[in-house]
Amino acid sequence: MDLSKYRITQAKGNHLKDHETDDAAGLRKGKEADALLAANIERLRERQEVLFAHNKYGVLLILQAMDAAGKDGAIKHVMSGLNPQGVQVKSFKVPTADETDHDYLWRAQAHLPARGNIAIFNRSYYEDVVVVRLHNLLGAQNMPAELSDGDVWDDRHRQIRDYERYLVENGILVVKIFLHLSAEEQRERLLKRIHDPAKHWKFSAGDVEERQHWDKYQDIYEETIRSTATEYAPWYIVPADRKWFARLLVSEIVADTLERLPLSYPELDDKQNAVLEECRRILEEESEPS
Repeated sequence: MDLSKYRITQAKGNHLKDHETDDAAGLRKGKEADALLAANIERLRERQEVLFAHNKYGVLLILQAMDAAGKDGAIKHVMSGLNPQGVQVKSFKVPTADETDHDYLWRAQAHLPARGNIAIFNRSYYEDVVVVRLHNLLGAQNMPAELSDGDVWDDRHRQIRDYERYLVENGILVVKIFLHLSAEEQRERLLKRIHDPAKHWKFSAGDVEERQHWDKYQDIYEETIRSTATEYAPWYIVPADRKWFARLLVSEIVADTLERLPLSYPELDDKQNAVLEECRRILEEESEPS
């Protein structure tokens, strides 16, 4: 797929309303889409192995979205073929008292991927420029009063751009995905959670309360994406009304990211090759068990 239509690297000319929530890139749900997803999962499996062996880069995948947009499903289906030893998933919820006693990036730092690994953030530090902004929660973050005046959000956008540049310059690729869901599709998904007893555990009355702020959330997300999209840490706006397509596109984005990295299996030096050869000789000369 042409990922450039979904990739955002600068503010100019990018508005959420210009991105369809039900786009499917001309594909249809069915065998073809299933085959493409399976092929991408295999691409991911192969590249993850080289990423782990190369042990120089880490990959940070950030998923942001409105409630019921499919973050959990994307993680479950797209990452199903990866070795769990090299993947960590962190879900960011309401900050604890300990976390609010630190700067807002502090709790993310401990969960960054080690070299050779992939970390997936289900929500992230972007909550601190979206939810905190919408609900005016700066006071709960114990911020000094003199640092909470003025346009603190412009400051945080700049801090995030600087932080992500720091990560990239230290070998951690940052891939940010916004699952772009329509209000009507969210309504239908929330109703399904209510109607299906097997999905009651996924339903939260808070989701309906947050839905009342839909337009404001869209405005804040748009400004946040426009202000933090860069060449080194792009945003991808993924149409999320069709779950099967969202998962396919996410798999394509992650596979493409891994394949653009200059990865290779480590080569042994002469001394290591000599040890390998000696081990081969010893094993081959062992007598077979009777």
